[in-house]
Amino acid sequence: MEWCYPGVKPGSVMEIIEFPILKLNGRTMEIESTFHMYVQPVVHPQLTPFCTELTGIIQGMVDGQPSLQQVLERVDEWMAKEGLLDPSVKSIFVTCGDWDLKVMLPGQCQYLGLPVADYFKQWINLKKAYSFAMGSWPKNGLLDMNKGLNLQHIGRPHSGIDDCKNIANIMKTLAHRGFIFKQTSKPF
Repeated sequence: MEWCYPGVKPGSVMEIIEFPILKLNGRTMEIESTFHMYVQPVVHPQLTPFCTELTGIIQGMVDGQPSLQQVLERVDEWMAKEGLLDPSVKSIFVTCGDWDLKVMLPGQCQYLGLPVADYFKQWINLKKAYSFAMGSWPKNGLLDMNKGLNLQHIGRPHSGIDDCKNIANIMKTLAHRGFIFKQTSKPF
């Protein structure tokens, strides 16, 4: 998930502008499916130069795109199509930090009066998993984890879909080293 202060004033409402998800096979750690959409910001529809510089997302990539509500509906449809809503299927989100699912998504949903699906309420913080596996905290997130595992960084930092690919690569490497991933979030 990529978010930014699309508005022009400091302290403006942050909005999600990219919503990427990769479905990994828990045994092979290979990517099985991709969900990726850009999101039209609604509070401040114009992206700032800072936002574009940080994420690589330009105005034309969000103009005319679905709202967060519509994207969340499509996420739900994708989750169902992929069999991830079946109660007999175990799945969990993996994020680089707690911010995206603990603060950003719930905060924007609350601001917009949208419900947060239960599947977004538990996750694995890859920074914590990496710290448990490697014995050091990755201060610079994905960049430090890639470096610590001698992996090449994929794509552009702060591109949501590229961040997902890096998360998947780090998970695969840790799993091949025998690390067992466990939920790190606290129940809501």
